[in-house]
Amino acid sequence: MKQRLITGFIGGAGFLSVLYYGDIPYIFLLAILAIIGFRELLRMNNLYILSSQGLIGVSLVFFLVVNHTPYNSYFNNIQEISIIFLATALLLTLTVVKKNKVTFNQVSYILLGALYVGFGFSFMLETRFIENGLTLTLLVIIATWTSDSGAYFTGKKFGKRKLWPEISPKKTIEGAIGGVIFAIIASLIYNYFVGITDYILLIIWEGLIISVIGQIGDLVESALKRGRGIKDSGTILPGHGGVLDRFDSLIFVFPVLHILHIL
Repeated sequence: MKQRLITGFIGGAGFLSVLYYGDIPYIFLLAILAIIGFRELLRMNNLYILSSQGLIGVSLVFFLVVNHTPYNSYFNNIQEISIIFLATALLLTLTVVKKNKVTFNQVSYILLGALYVGFGFSFMLETRFIENGLTLTLLVIIATWTSDSGAYFTGKKFGKRKLWPEISPKKTIEGAIGGVIFAIIASLIYNYFVGITDYILLIIWEGLIISVIGQIGDLVESALKRGRGIKDSGTILPGHGGVLDRFDSLIFVFPVLHILHIL
């Protein structure tokens, strides 16, 4: 627990400092996190980032992240769907060139993994550069982290009914509800001091959506790890696991909030 707290404090403070500064350092940080997260995803399936298929996948991840910044002039004439199709075509071509050493299942895993990680971090990055981007990004992060902590402590204190034991045996329905309540309270407090909107119901709605989608994102990664028989996605963060273990909720929340036009 001590190691977890120290890592969380140092990592959290460092991340928030770069987030506050924004600009190139924040782009660089999220691009690195996306690449590390994708590497963790590959290793779960015994694939390597320096393989032919891994390099195609990580290139797609990098493009998706960089394409959602104000500095994407190099790519501004290239549509994302075109790059996604090109990556798909190249990966499928490898199944022939590599004489079935690269399988269709591997191609599907790499492509979906690249979209999952790439779009997750790209929308997280894009939010920082919109109007009031810092304020909105902090709202999502605070609500998500509070939801995670609230679900943990509520579940530990009051949890009796399992939420989804086949996926995450320790999570409970009571914990999930507690996470939602804590996220809403945190969102209301944050809005009180920052003044995002005068519409309290809107903040309550945002806190609710952030918590629910964040918990789904957490379960998605739990399902992925359980399917591969591993506990953590990586070991880069002592006491916390890997990048995906820490950002699984956020990279699910940010794209959904954009799709729903909440951000």
